[in-house]
Amino acid sequence: MNSLFIIVGLLVFFSSSQALEKWPRFRGNNGDGYDSCTIPSSWQKSSYRWSLPLSDQGHGSPSVWGKRVFINSSTDQGRTRKILCVNATTGKEEWIQSYPAQTHKTHRFNSFASSTPALDASHVYSVWGHDTQLMVTAHNHNGKLIWERDLGGVKGGHGFAVSPIVFEDLLIVPNDQEKGGGAHYGLDCKTGKIHWQIPRASKRLTYSTPCVFTSAKGKHELIFTNWWLGFTSLEPQTGKQLWELSVFGRPHSERAISSPIVAGDLVLGVCGFTTLDKHLVAIRPASVSKTGKAEEVWRLENTMPHIPTPLLTDNRLYLWADSGVITCIRPQDGKQVWKARVEGVRDTFFSSPVRAGNKIFCVSAHGDVVSIADSDQFQQLGITELGEICRSTPALANGDLYIRTAESLICIKGE
Repeated sequence: MNSLFIIVGLLVFFSSSQALEKWPRFRGNNGDGYDSCTIPSSWQKSSYRWSLPLSDQGHGSPSVWGKRVFINSSTDQGRTRKILCVNATTGKEEWIQSYPAQTHKTHRFNSFASSTPALDASHVYSVWGHDTQLMVTAHNHNGKLIWERDLGGVKGGHGFAVSPIVFEDLLIVPNDQEKGGGAHYGLDCKTGKIHWQIPRASKRLTYSTPCVFTSAKGKHELIFTNWWLGFTSLEPQTGKQLWELSVFGRPHSERAISSPIVAGDLVLGVCGFTTLDKHLVAIRPASVSKTGKAEEVWRLENTMPHIPTPLLTDNRLYLWADSGVITCIRPQDGKQVWKARVEGVRDTFFSSPVRAGNKIFCVSAHGDVVSIADSDQFQQLGITELGEICRSTPALANGDLYIRTAESLICIKGE
């Protein structure tokens, strides 16, 4: 009997250890932005495990699998696209793969490499898009090209920034475009073959990364957000539309940049326009609704984030607005717990918050890393000035914090 307990304990420990070594997509496991590691509230350069200077450009976030960190980058105004693999322990480059592309128009705050790689145990998947090409590549973790596939062009003057995700044996590539014509794709992870393709009647280029909702009965749904279409649920293996619920404002153009997240039996999504309305809407998917239809449960429209993705903890939802105003609410009903402005930083936040244990971190556009406590009261714990522009979201894995700036890839040692 004791031997059985030991075996079970080792299996649990092994599973937990493995989970801590992965940050396989934008904002980690299913976009929840969480890891149980302990990171100092603020630090000096002596707290760096390593810092790797970056000569290439990009705002995409790091992804981590075991002892490898992956980022996308570009040079020569997007004419060369690159995938960089870095050793997570030493910060040394392990490999770089490059291929030609073409330059195109982007928003002044966008880059030619704003997409975050998606990972599984075998591959690193990167996606690049412009007017005439939507290129998807799969390399193994040693840098060998396994397959590549062109899914066609991407319409939208702000430039490409969509991140893919992996669901079981499929790579999910969203592609809502300006004025329609786009599609969502499910590609075979091993071959790149199109398993399904779902045309989209979108009105606006979208940057949000989908999430996976799982009902109590174990049914999985891919959840996408888009200004015109609202929330869309697709069956992962077939791409069949399960339901759609338009909930965002239509009086003027808006854009979904912040990504949807799961909060119990709810899915939360954000949409808005930079200088006009911004909406956070909580919906209950049809699979868990008493009516059998997807339904809006609550919404907020005051000081909502436009670019940062919300962060959920046990019973608190943090809405870190672009302006630095943070609203803490209850995820079940949207009731406010507290609201405060970040102290000592007057800057825009393009980064999304992540949680390490009981601390929450978010990086301002000018490289100030703000930490607050996960608490029912606002408690700002520290500010670390990186001194470098930052428009990407940190990653947490291997007990450490990884931050990609305009000039460096930095690893902060966990405690």
